[in-house]
Amino acid sequence: MRGEFVDVGGARLYYYAAGTRGAGEPIVLIHGFPTSSHLWRDVVPLLPEGHRVVVLDLLGYGRSDRPLDRDLSIKGHAERVIGLLDVLRISYASIVGHDLGGGIAQYLAVRYPTRVARLCLIDSVAFDDWPTRQVKLARATLPLTRHLPTTWILTAVRSELERGYAEEDRGARSIDIYIRPFCQPEGREALVQHLEALDPQETVALAPRLKDIVAPTAIIHGAHDPFLPPAVAKKLHEAIPNSTLDIIHDVRHFVPEEAPETIATILARWLAR
Repeated sequence: MRGEFVDVGGARLYYYAAGTRGAGEPIVLIHGFPTSSHLWRDVVPLLPEGHRVVVLDLLGYGRSDRPLDRDLSIKGHAERVIGLLDVLRISYASIVGHDLGGGIAQYLAVRYPTRVARLCLIDSVAFDDWPTRQVKLARATLPLTRHLPTTWILTAVRSELERGYAEEDRGARSIDIYIRPFCQPEGREALVQHLEALDPQETVALAPRLKDIVAPTAIIHGAHDPFLPPAVAKKLHEAIPNSTLDIIHDVRHFVPEEAPETIATILARWLAR
């Protein structure tokens, strides 16, 4: 694997490339809120050979630049993904999105159908079924919470993320990585900007167009996701023609980390469609 920074619209995005070039189209893996490319660490080595794999940190996450005043909406992130693909000279790819990344993937499939060879949504935001009540409360109190000590905000974020893991030890290690970019005061402001940008109206607007998606689509969901119940995945399955639906037992929200072998098996089947 090799990691690089590329300039997309004046901001540096970090990505790493893996896999092997071959007859198969590239695979792009998109994380969600508030994670990073680390989410896919155990999935990438298990993906079928013959595919170039691109794993990125969205703007404001992981190693990528802080957002400053740039657009952090689903649309904003999606347009930067298209910019990254242009820089990497990838004309079309199989797009895999988790959580907010699933909303970004939906936007790409709807707005840029010729760039999306296949679509996979893992524990994806959709419709008006997100964010969680706790996140909505945090957004409503931002005029106050944005001035609280960084440690207080991160403690609250950590507590919420812990609910998304069935395996506590794995969750603790990953959460440390995910919240690292937000530990300084400027990082706290970036986290606040991310919270402000979480807008379910974006996926509500995409919903009527889901029926137009022609890319082979796989929908995967953790059976015990406390943030996005499996009913959301079932609604997506009903909305997207000819999609497949897999509910993974014994895991919660962070399925790529807790069930990488299962994810890789489903993705291999999806890539063969």
